[in-house]
Amino acid sequence: MSALQIKHLFGLQGVSKQDIRTILDNAKQFREILERPIKKVPSLRGLTVVNLFFENSTRTRTSFELAEKRLSADTVNFTSSNSSVKKGETLVDTLRNIESMKIDIVVVRHKGTGVPKFLAEHSNAIIVNAGDGAHEHPTQALLDMLTIEEKLGTLEGKNVTIIGDIRHSRVARSNLWGMSTMGAHVTLCGPSTLVPRNTDLMSHVTWEPDVKKAVANADAIIALRLQKERMDDALLPSMREYRNTFGITEDLLECAKDKVIIMHPGPINRGVELDSDIADGEHSVILDQVTNGVAVRMAVLFLLAGGRNENS
Repeated sequence: MSALQIKHLFGLQGVSKQDIRTILDNAKQFREILERPIKKVPSLRGLTVVNLFFENSTRTRTSFELAEKRLSADTVNFTSSNSSVKKGETLVDTLRNIESMKIDIVVVRHKGTGVPKFLAEHSNAIIVNAGDGAHEHPTQALLDMLTIEEKLGTLEGKNVTIIGDIRHSRVARSNLWGMSTMGAHVTLCGPSTLVPRNTDLMSHVTWEPDVKKAVANADAIIALRLQKERMDDALLPSMREYRNTFGITEDLLECAKDKVIIMHPGPINRGVELDSDIADGEHSVILDQVTNGVAVRMAVLFLLAGGRNENS
């Protein structure tokens, strides 16, 4: 198993094709391990991983925790709701107190953009970004890429359409950077009020405001979860209006390829981003994404830790 050029995983912008390929190839091997009767390997035995979550995210935290346990790491879960952070302790003090317990890897999720990189500058631990602000969510994009390769064979030359709140989505950003690096063509679609302002970001993709045109040539469609606070910010008129214009329905799929796959990072607002018959239908690979999430996170943790046990 090859080592990575990166020492931490902050995001996929600037990560080499070789590193992404290494993670995906290792994830495929770990995916096979998850199908065995005994799903646990000793790859990270003796290492301690702290899940440092300052935002609620049951799905991502559970996936990381399961990945860590499958690798035989010792796991500590930290949430801000019952920590000294609420008493005024700084982020660096929190990290240093945790690090004094001799931890090796920190998986961090935070509403502040750039927090994972900031922590890496004040720590000797390996830092893995589990989502920071409106920046990136790299392991979600990696599991999306793994799922596309699993279902379609390759990312090279594939057309991927991402629909929804692109402006605030860290999932969209990580997918944009990662999939572009791997040779896929990304089309973005969503309300005009939710278009990213980052011109560098938009220069790597096609923006298509017409949802029917956006899905016409797509091999994979990723529907983003719509945050209800966008209503409070007056960026959208209503959930119903969004569903009628950008929701993935049977009528919309009539404009798409027969074998298009439908993806979603979860949790789904049924009847908003996706109708239930689509989420549970033949085109949906959402549950495969969940399984692949564990495999990808196993690969990321294993490789960043140095791939110590190559025979596991």
